[in-house]
Amino acid sequence: MQVLKTPDARFEGLKEFDFASHYSKITTADGTLLCVHHLDEGPRDGELILCMHGQPSWSYLYRKMIPLLTEAGYRVIAPDLIGFGKSDKPSSTDDYTYQAHVDWMTAWLEGLDLMDITLMCQDWGGLIGLRLAGEHTHRFKRLVIANTTLPGSDMITDEMSEALGQMYASLPDVTAADVQAQFAAGSLGAFLYWIKYCADAPDLSVRDVFGLLSNMKDEAVLDGYEAPFPDEGYLAGVRKFPTLVPILPAGKPDRLKGDAAWASLEASDLPVLTAFSDSDAVSRGGEQRFINRLKNVKNVTIKGGGHFLQDDQPESLSAEIIKFMRGL
Repeated sequence: MQVLKTPDARFEGLKEFDFASHYSKITTADGTLLCVHHLDEGPRDGELILCMHGQPSWSYLYRKMIPLLTEAGYRVIAPDLIGFGKSDKPSSTDDYTYQAHVDWMTAWLEGLDLMDITLMCQDWGGLIGLRLAGEHTHRFKRLVIANTTLPGSDMITDEMSEALGQMYASLPDVTAADVQAQFAAGSLGAFLYWIKYCADAPDLSVRDVFGLLSNMKDEAVLDGYEAPFPDEGYLAGVRKFPTLVPILPAGKPDRLKGDAAWASLEASDLPVLTAFSDSDAVSRGGEQRFINRLKNVKNVTIKGGGHFLQDDQPESLSAEIIKFMRGL
């Protein structure tokens, strides 16, 4: 496995990002050592909130929420997934699988021996974080689920997966405009366009991704999100993530593992807060599966938020998390 590390100079002077870095080493299945970066802010004895990001962001996504949560007395840990942020980046898309991401973050979680965790997860932070919670329920105390999902057989049947595979095989070359139009129309095939665009677009950039999934215009903030990726060589994780959502036939083993995580979470008594935004074309309506299947669910809608609601509405989301943790 060839591994890249983003030069530290890329992270100097980023807007609103003045946090100390912490690093841990994990060992992959092939014996490669990987470095995982995380933020660790707030009182050491405060209740722990684990904030997990998705594609194509990194712990920078939580920069506005961290001060609000630590001021309320909580300890906040925000890791960068492998391939993102200040964490190491395997250079080949072949190095990234759904299971590898779960294994990498399991090794990191166990290495730090984190317990009594309130999980805050969004996008791929949910696909990975909810697997962690389902497979290591004893480490978790609460779940905050926002603009994400946990794939399983109830969401994508084998028949649906076969049909989606046929649709995917017939797609033409996909442009950013095609993806935007599909999401805007609420097309059932929109995510297939997203997969193909991220996998094949010759000039993919993180700015493109944010342009498609948000209304973010602040160039300094976009610089922050793009900082971990100096050139195409660092984008393997970004390109691969959409393909790893297990909706195509090859994803059946991951759907079955999702089923097992669902069963564990359904059997648990973990309090759950679903906090989806009102303007996310990607996860629209996704909270209903959690409301229907899990116990002890409180549901709120974060108004004025898009896919990256941590950046769009940090005050509203943080306030809801604080109320939830205080039992209000």
